[in-house]
Amino acid sequence: MEGGCLCGALKYRVSAMPFDADHCHCRMCQRSTGAVVGSWMDFLAEQVTWLCGKPTEYASSDTTRRGFCSTCGSSISFRDTGYPKYYTLAIASLDDPNLVSVNYHIHTESQLKWLCIKDDLPKYLGSRQQ
Repeated sequence: MEGGCLCGALKYRVSAMPFDADHCHCRMCQRSTGAVVGSWMDFLAEQVTWLCGKPTEYASSDTTRRGFCSTCGSSISFRDTGYPKYYTLAIASLDDPNLVSVNYHIHTESQLKWLCIKDDLPKYLGSRQQ
């Protein structure tokens, strides 16, 4: 699968399907994506190849790096420095986002009150590990 940012300055290819995918409702994802929910897919770092450019990263916490295109501003990646073997990409950045299904919702305590979720996916108030 391939994907990239809005302007095309960043393009990537993944060599496998993601091992996990989620909808995140945390305030940081809401603010960094400009959307009511961030939808993310997880890979082993070696499964992600940047074909054109690399994201500029913002340290949104001590261990979190949020990647974006420095030209168009598209939010495209997420890295937790505590887990260097993993790399997370925005599902919507795929050329065909319908190829990936989400497995659960996290941080639903921050879900916007007017957003009505009508799927049967598991929902966690915080992270899935809590």
